[in-house]
Amino acid sequence: MTTNPDTSASSPVADDTRWQFWIDRGGTFTDVVGRRPDGRLVTHKLLSDNPEHYKDAAVAGIRHLLDLRADEPVTPDMVACVKMGTTVATNALLERKGEPTLLVTTRGFRDALRIAYQNRPRLFDRHIVLPELLYQVVVEADER
Repeated sequence: MTTNPDTSASSPVADDTRWQFWIDRGGTFTDVVGRRPDGRLVTHKLLSDNPEHYKDAAVAGIRHLLDLRADEPVTPDMVACVKMGTTVATNALLERKGEPTLLVTTRGFRDALRIAYQNRPRLFDRHIVLPELLYQVVVEADER
């Protein structure tokens, strides 16, 4: 979608012959930040899911910044590192999409998340509305 050069960011780079990439993959968009071998930063934003144009948004974003065609490989001599974060799994958990979740905890702590901190605004109310748990099953493990 866009490429934005930032000529003000020219800090030295340990590997001055290869690119560095930082990627944030969200549910809708993937943001790619690349540091060129000369130290300049460039960015690219693209849809996280666009199967008609690419299989993997992160790789497509890297190819775009490297000015490679979709069929050209990204080789190790081009890239020093790729660091990626994503909110996809967190969003799926919070939105309760996907497979049911299992919680594994130390034996004796089965109800720790259900009990929580008791830090509600009206601590002595008799009618307590608890939030829906993010997990369906608890397994206790002997691990100490």
